[in-house]
Amino acid sequence: MTDTKHAPEAHALLTDGRTVEIRAARPEDHALVLRLHEEMSSENVRLRFFSVGGRSAALAADRACAPQHPGHRTLVAYLGSREQVVGVAEYATGADPGSAEVAVTVADGFHHRGVGTLLLEHLVHTAREDGVRQFTAVTLADNHAMLRVFADLGLRVNRRLSQGEVHCTIPLDEDEGYLTAVERRGRTADAASLWPMLRPRSVAVVGAGRKPTSVGRAVLKNLRRAGFAGRLYAVNPHAHSIEHTPVYPDVASLPHPVDLAVLTVPAPAVTASAEACGRAGARALLVLSAGLDKRQATELLGVCRRFGMRLMGPNCLGLANTEAATRMDATFAARRPLRGTAGVAVQSGGVGIALLSGLSRLGIGVSTFASLGDKYDVSGNDMLQWWEEDGVTDLAVLHLESFGNPRAFSRTARRLSRRMPVLTVDAGRSEAGRRAAASHTAAAATPTMTRQALFTQAGVIATRSVSELLDTVALLHTQPLPGAGEGPPRSPSGRVAIVSNAGGAGVLAADACVEAGLSVPELPAELTADLAAALPEGARVSNPIDTTATVGAAELGDCLDRVCASGAVDAVVVVLVPTALAAATGDDPLRALTDATDRHPLTLAAVLPDQEATVRLLPVVAGRRVPAYADPRSAAHALAHAVRRARWLARPPGKVLAPPAADLTTAERVAASFLDAQPDGGRSGGWLGPAECAELLDCYGVPHLPWAWAGSEDEAVAAAARLAGDGGRVVLKAHWPGLVHKSEQGAVLLDLAGESAVRTAYRALAGRFQDVLSGVLVQPMAGRGVELFAGVVQDEVFGPLVLFGHGGTATELLADHAARLAPLTDQDVHDLITGPRCAPLLFGYRGGGAVDLAGLERLLVGLSQLACDLPQLAEVDLNPVLATADGVTALDMRVRLLPRQARDPYLRRLR
Repeated sequence: MTDTKHAPEAHALLTDGRTVEIRAARPEDHALVLRLHEEMSSENVRLRFFSVGGRSAALAADRACAPQHPGHRTLVAYLGSREQVVGVAEYATGADPGSAEVAVTVADGFHHRGVGTLLLEHLVHTAREDGVRQFTAVTLADNHAMLRVFADLGLRVNRRLSQGEVHCTIPLDEDEGYLTAVERRGRTADAASLWPMLRPRSVAVVGAGRKPTSVGRAVLKNLRRAGFAGRLYAVNPHAHSIEHTPVYPDVASLPHPVDLAVLTVPAPAVTASAEACGRAGARALLVLSAGLDKRQATELLGVCRRFGMRLMGPNCLGLANTEAATRMDATFAARRPLRGTAGVAVQSGGVGIALLSGLSRLGIGVSTFASLGDKYDVSGNDMLQWWEEDGVTDLAVLHLESFGNPRAFSRTARRLSRRMPVLTVDAGRSEAGRRAAASHTAAAATPTMTRQALFTQAGVIATRSVSELLDTVALLHTQPLPGAGEGPPRSPSGRVAIVSNAGGAGVLAADACVEAGLSVPELPAELTADLAAALPEGARVSNPIDTTATVGAAELGDCLDRVCASGAVDAVVVVLVPTALAAATGDDPLRALTDATDRHPLTLAAVLPDQEATVRLLPVVAGRRVPAYADPRSAAHALAHAVRRARWLARPPGKVLAPPAADLTTAERVAASFLDAQPDGGRSGGWLGPAECAELLDCYGVPHLPWAWAGSEDEAVAAAARLAGDGGRVVLKAHWPGLVHKSEQGAVLLDLAGESAVRTAYRALAGRFQDVLSGVLVQPMAGRGVELFAGVVQDEVFGPLVLFGHGGTATELLADHAARLAPLTDQDVHDLITGPRCAPLLFGYRGGGAVDLAGLERLLVGLSQLACDLPQLAEVDLNPVLATADGVTALDMRVRLLPRQARDPYLRRLR
C-alpha cells in the first residue's frame, strides 16, 4: 500500500506568482507524468537521463508512480486544475538509509520559474522526517541548469567531477543560510502573486447594485473617485451602467480577463461567482461578502487554489493602493486614504476605518491599505513581504487578531524592522484559560507574554491601543530616533529634557516620562549655568526646566539650542500652556520649537494641554514637523517606543545558539518509546517518570541533581548513604504518575540526616500516599544559592516559549519571569537572564559573588534546542534551579510529552 503519511500536500507559489499543487505521486498520476516526460525535448531528455533512449519516459513514469515508502518518495507539481504535471522530484535510498539519490524533472516551458527548487524544498522536508540526512545526485557536467538549482538551494553542496559527470553530495542540515534562501525565494514569489491584487491593471466589481446603499456600488464609486488607472467594469444582470461604468450581465461576458475581481454578492453566491471569475481568467479575488459558513469557506478557498487566484477576505472592508500608477480605492470606506508611504493591514474593518481616519487627520499618507478580514489566504505575513519589495512603503502598521504562522511572521518582521518601523496594536488576551495550568511553566506562559516575546524579538512596536499607535506613528514619521546621528545606530539611554513655561505642567511631564521607562536626568552644571544666563529671571534650570510664563520665542529658542547642543539628553519634550502675555504680545513661544527642528537632529515633541486633538503635527516653514500631544503621557509612551526601537536597531541581529553535543537520536527514541506506550498521555497525563526525564535532559546537557529510586525503606536508606555519604543530608520526594506540584501536596521531606530520619520519612510518605504512591526519589540535600526557574511551553500557534526567572515555592506568586520564543539567539539568552527583577542577584548584588552565568546560558540553550527538536515536547518545568558561583543545577525536573506532528513553519506553502 502507498505510504503517504509523511508526504506533504500543499499549494505553493512559483517565482512568477502562479500557484502549483505539490503532493505525493499516486498511481492515477501515471498518464500525466508520462506525458511530461514524452513532451521533453531530446536535449532535456539527454540531460536528465544521460541518453536519448525511447524507454526512458515510460520507465521514469513507472518508477515515479509506484507505491511509496520511507526509502522512496516522489512528489509531483500540478498546475491549475490538475490538468498538467509541471515537475517531478524523487529520492531513493540504498544500503545506507540515511543517504538518498535525488532527481528532478521539470516540464519544458517551465524552466527558470522555480518549479525544481520548490519541489526540492518539499522533498528535503519529507526526507528529514524519514531520517534521510543527505541527498546525492549525479548530473552531466553540461547540465548547468540543474547544477544551478542545487547551488541556489541554500544547502551546502559538495561536488566531484568524474568523466564528464558531476557527483553532488548535499547534507540536509537546516541552518540559517538555508532558511534565508527559502525566505528570499518565497518573498519574490509572494510579491509576484500579489501584483494582480495590489497593482491591478483591470478591476471588475461583481455584485455592484443600483441602490445607493449597495456595498458594490460604494466600492465602484470609490474606484471612480480615486481615478483608478486601469480598466474598470461592473457585473450586474439587471443594469447597463452604474456610476458611469459599463455593466455586464455576468463575468463570462467581460471583454477582457481582469486582474482583480471584487465580490460583493450574498454569501451563498460567493463560491459560484468565484468559480466564474476563475474560468474567465481573473488572477485575484477581493471578497467583501460576510457570513460564509464552513462549507462555503472551504469551497471558496478550493476554487481559488484550483484557478491559482490569490484571495483577500472574505468579510473585509476592501483594499487600496494610492500609488500614482494605480490609484485604486476598492473599499467602501467613507474617506479615501491620502497618498503616502505608510502600509496598513488590519483584520477588523472598524479598526481600519479608525486608522485611516487618524492617519488622514495627521496628514500621513498611505501606500497600501489591506483589510484582511477572515484571512483565508492573504495574511499579515504577505503584506509585510509586499511592503519589503514594493519600493514605496517606509512604515508598516498592523492590527492582527490572530497569527497563522507566527514563526514565519517573526522572521519576516525581524528582517523588515531593520528597514522601517513595524507597529501593531497588542490589545491583550484573557488569561483565564491558563489559570488552572498544570505546571509553573504553563501558568507563567500567558498569551500576552507569548505575543510580547514575539514582538520584542522581531523588533515590532506593540502599542496598547489604536490611539497610542497613532501617537507613536506621529513621532516616528516626523522625528529622528533618539540617539540618531552620524555613524552607526547607537543605543540611547532614554534621557529626556523637559522644557516648560509652567512649572506644574513640567513636573507632570517628567512624571509621565519616568513612568514610561525614560529618565529625566540632572543636567550638567555648565549647561545649567548657560541656561540661567539665557532665560528670564526666576527660571528654574534643573530638569524639568521651568522657563517661566514670560518666556518669548527668542529666549525659548536659545534655551532649546543650548539643551540640544549639550549632548546631555536624547530627546526634548516642550510643554507649553497658553498665557495672556503671549496672546497680548504675539510673541508665541511655540514658534521656537518649530524653528528648532531645522537646526538640531534631536528628537523633539510638544505637549500642548489646551489642544483638542489627542495628537497633531505642527506646521513648520522648514525642517521636520513636530508632533504635539494633548497629554504628557501620550508623548512619553511614544518616546519610550522610539527609544526601544533605537536600542533594538543598535543591537546586532543575534546568532542562534545550539548545545555543543546534543543527542537527537536518543531524545527521539525516549519520546517515541514513551508515546508508543502511552499514545494518549495515559494515567500520567503525558508527564515522564524520573528516569525518562533525566535521560532526555542529559541529551541536551541540562544539569540536574543526582537521584535514586527507592521502592522500600531499605532501598531509601541505601540510596541516601550512597548519595550523601556519612553525615550527609538528603531529600525524599514521593512520586506517582501525573504528580506535578509536590510541595503543595506535602510530597517533599527535606534535610534528612541519618538512617533513622530516612526510614521515618519514607514511612510518612508511604502512609500519606499509599493509594497512589509508586516510589520515592532520594536526592542529596542541595546547598545555598539563588533559586531560579526555567521551563518551556510548546504553544500550538507560536511554537516553543522558553521562560526564566525567580524560582522556588513563590514562583507563581511573584511572577518574576522573562520569556523568549525558541530558537534562542545569544541576544535572547542575554535578555532572559537580565530581564527578571531578580537579575541583580545573579551578577553579585551588594557584594555577593556572581553565579555561574555561562552555566545558565548552557541550560537555556539546551532547553531551546530540546524544544525545537521535539514537537512532542509539551512542557518542561525546572523548579527550582539552584545557581551558585560553582555551577547551575536543576533540583526538580518535570517533562511532559504529547503526541504531536512537526509542522515546518518555514516550508513554502499557502494556507
